[in-house]
Amino acid sequence: MAFLSDTLARVKPSPTVAVTQLAAELKAQGKDVIGLGAGEPDFDTPQNIKEAAIAAIHAGKTKYTAPDGMPELKKAICDKFARENGLTYEPAQVTVSTGGKQVLYNALMATLNPGDEVIIPAPYWVSYPDMVLLGQGTPVVVEGKPELGYKITPELLEAAITPKTKWFIFNSPSNPTGAGYTKDELKAITDVLMRHPHVWVMSDDMYEHLAYDGWEFFTPAQIEPGLYDRTLTCNGVSKAYAMTGWRIGYAAGPKELIAAMRKIQSQSTTNPSSISQWAALEALSGPQDFLATNAELFKRRRDLVLEKLNAIEGITCPTPEGAFYVYPSIAGLIGKTTESGVKIVDDETFAKALLEDKGVAVVFGAAFGLSPNFRVSYATSEALLEEACNRIEAFCKGLK
Repeated sequence: MAFLSDTLARVKPSPTVAVTQLAAELKAQGKDVIGLGAGEPDFDTPQNIKEAAIAAIHAGKTKYTAPDGMPELKKAICDKFARENGLTYEPAQVTVSTGGKQVLYNALMATLNPGDEVIIPAPYWVSYPDMVLLGQGTPVVVEGKPELGYKITPELLEAAITPKTKWFIFNSPSNPTGAGYTKDELKAITDVLMRHPHVWVMSDDMYEHLAYDGWEFFTPAQIEPGLYDRTLTCNGVSKAYAMTGWRIGYAAGPKELIAAMRKIQSQSTTNPSSISQWAALEALSGPQDFLATNAELFKRRRDLVLEKLNAIEGITCPTPEGAFYVYPSIAGLIGKTTESGVKIVDDETFAKALLEDKGVAVVFGAAFGLSPNFRVSYATSEALLEEACNRIEAFCKGLK
């Protein structure tokens, strides 16, 4: 349609959202579908957080706030970074947005010029490349090593950096793989970045509190203080606090960058919901003991899914250090044919056939920039996960 922007033609709708919507539509039609596509905890938002939001409503705290977050929440975010990450920020270095996605989007819109390159390790969260394209930048995809749990090496990062590189997007634990970089691995990455002072770092720490088997979370500016002045440390309350629908993300970084992001937000959405901000304040400053309890439940689900999937001939799945995803390879299934006569030529045909034949919705690997794989979100009950894995096994056994 000639009326639409040429920029729109460079991007695609979010595949993860599309899979979730399709699963919901099929369920509404009465079909037996298990959705493993959504990156959304099945836990309810903790009661104290809900009560803080209700109290804010009753107190009439329903007006506009400062465009990028109210002072009380910004202070709580500064306290969080100091307490958990050893990073010192002041409120003028903090921004609050309508979800973590808007934080990243604002930063890219505020900094990218045509021709600027953004290094994105693959597999990547589906929105990274498209947001770069919307900002008229160029995504530079660096494929992670399967034998390293799909993490990139310092050598791969070094080879991708050019004079045009503006950002390096870092996500650990990762969506979609759950891979987490050790302290030494991250130090090796930051050593490369220290040799290239023109490259800024966007660290997406959304899955910080979902860590397993003794793996310890670190963020780049914490490991290498020399990167502090060119790092945007991003986070949010969606995953750890089961607040996906509340839509609160936040970040801290250099004042000039935060001011530029504020300008973008002031001319788009303005402030996030005031009620959600009061809820987020309680999330960050209230009791934190449930985080470890939830992480233990997620670990149990992870182990269940790993055991079931790795027992299926043709599927191999590395053990993730965090988040609530696994990213199995189906290299051993490519070229086979389903009982209904569909040839599995790639991970997209696999995912489509699995949904049609067995009613299990997963996201195909090409959406995340690395194939042949698929992503399973295990942020649902053990009973549903077991049933879904049994259906995946039956589907794979039926391939010829």
